[in-house]
Amino acid sequence: MKRKKKPVILQSHDPKAKPLGVVKKAEKKSKSLELTIEYPPEGIEPSVDMLLKRKSSITKKVYAILTADWHLRENTPIGRTDDFWNAQWKKVAFVSELQRKYDCPVIHAGDLFDHWKPSPYLLSKTFENLPEQFWTVYGNHDLPYHGIDSSHKSGVYTLVTSGRITLLPGIHWGRLPSDDHKGVSIPSSNRKILVWHIMTYIGKDPWPGCTDPSADTLLKRYSQFDLILTGHNHKCFMKEQDERILLNPGALTRQTVDQIDHKPCVFLYHADTNTVEKVYIPITENVMSREHIDIKERRDARIEAFVERLNTEWQKGVSFEENLEQFLNRNDISNEIITYIRKAVDYETN
Repeated sequence: MKRKKKPVILQSHDPKAKPLGVVKKAEKKSKSLELTIEYPPEGIEPSVDMLLKRKSSITKKVYAILTADWHLRENTPIGRTDDFWNAQWKKVAFVSELQRKYDCPVIHAGDLFDHWKPSPYLLSKTFENLPEQFWTVYGNHDLPYHGIDSSHKSGVYTLVTSGRITLLPGIHWGRLPSDDHKGVSIPSSNRKILVWHIMTYIGKDPWPGCTDPSADTLLKRYSQFDLILTGHNHKCFMKEQDERILLNPGALTRQTVDQIDHKPCVFLYHADTNTVEKVYIPITENVMSREHIDIKERRDARIEAFVERLNTEWQKGVSFEENLEQFLNRNDISNEIITYIRKAVDYETN
């Protein structure tokens, strides 16, 4: 009989505490160790203060936590079926616990808020819950009209002037690095880091006619930097070139249906070796719905069919009112709808 493998349990340092979760997969890559963690049982909050039953690179010194595109918001995204407000703060709390564990900066590559003008409630909640040592640049969503000239009106600016977060000498949305740009420095490290909110990608162009630079292009163009941290693209990917890294962490939360398979994560940065380690953030499955997309597709199909019928039944040389009257008479349309149509064109008959 084939013996069944025992699961690797994530356990707190406190031996009396309940297990925190189960490691579903641990995959060693050239620059990182990826852990896939099964969400803890109902009622048990996830923790990052955990031990694996085998040694891993998690014992290396962590110089920074790398992340991007938090898009904090007060309203619930279309397509989310859960309590999104609480879900996003659980993820923020997870990163805050990581920060306390390693006592290092959290470097964020822009779009802290989903809208540049957060409500007072969202702003105060952010003030209370953000990790300490939070460093960021402006993303396009952080800026009024996506322009740096009005940054002083933004919620991010309020957090900066209050001293709650640090605005980096990175590259904000819509800007390019100057020839003498020094990048970002982190304590006890001589690594040069470029933090930039810019659309970039790996593989084929994301859409026809795309003029945004690929990850390969950025690594070649800015070869003076050991690490390039980017935000804007909500997909997670990493590109290596000559022992240098471009890292795009992806979004903190799933806010659109096309992110249904997205696994939110942050990265621990080991400056000694210029390597990163992916840490998945616990999520709840089956909280995304495409019902609103199905409704829109059905509505669009009905509109398309309606327009097609207009194209075939409309008579040239006849006034719009006469064509409309003939169309209404030929088709099974309720009196209520007919009344609305006639009022809309300011045309009423007895």
